[in-house]
Order: sequence, then C-alpha cells, then structure tokens
Amino acid sequence: MADKKILIVDYDSQSLELLAGIFKGQKVQIIKAMDGQSAYDKFKSEKPNAVILEAILPKIHGFDLTKRISQETQGRVPVVIVTGLYRGPQYRHEALTSFGAADYFEKPVDKEKLAASVMSLIQEEGDIDEDLPDPVAIIQGLSRRIKTQVLAPEKE
Repeated sequence: MADKKILIVDYDSQSLELLAGIFKGQKVQIIKAMDGQSAYDKFKSEKPNAVILEAILPKIHGFDLTKRISQETQGRVPVVIVTGLYRGPQYRHEALTSFGAADYFEKPVDKEKLAASVMSLIQEEGDIDEDLPDPVAIIQGLSRRIKTQVLAPEKE
C-alpha cells in the first residue's frame, strides 16, 4: 500500500498541512501543491492514485481541474473536493455529476470521514483479487466434483 500517492491541493498552507496530516500513519505518499497549474503538472509527473483539492484555486479553478483529471483518466483517478466556500447540496451535486468528483466535503472537514473515503477510493480492484481463489481452479474443482457425483453417485 505504500506505493499509493495522494496529491493534496489547497491555496492555504494551513489547510494543506491539515489535510496532509489526516493521512499520517497511513501508508501513502503525500504530494502537495498550492495552485491549480502546479497541481496539474504534479498530477502529470507523479501519477497519484487520488487527488484531494480545494475548489478555489489560483491559476486553474478546482472544478476545472477536477473535470480535466476525471476526463483524462476516465475516472480512474478519484478527485475529492474539500471546500470552504461552495456550501450546500447543489454544489456537491454539480461537483459529483458535472465535474466527475468522486466525493465532496465542506470545511471544516470531518477528518475520519475524509480519510475513510479517500482510502476506500484508492483500494484497487487488484487488492481485493488477492484474497479470491483462481477462477480456473474453482471451475476445475467443481467439474471434478460433478464428475464424481454423476459417474459414481453415492450408494445409500
């Protein structure tokens, strides 16, 4: 899990540090940016597994950046918006539907909910598959079981 990266973007250095602090103790690498353009550059170079950003950003607006990242990755890289300005269900709805945000939080953010949301978003399908048996092995096992039951039914 340590190979996961989260890009955190906020124009306010205190908010940036606060957001980064939420993921201390998690096995993730934190990349920080303070404006939309440097965030986009870091997104391209660092290839993070998730992006957390403030909607109000200099150079490229957070909503525009969300839409760009969502479109370029076909939604494979979740973008979570954390904002202090855009409050209310209409902004959340627009962010999730029009801009492709994976989740939306208002400041002051509930740290546990944000951490839980982001960590669940970056759990790849591959992480789950490891616990599942190989499909071919299941089919072979079932077919052996069927053959033995059909060819040699249990005697009563």
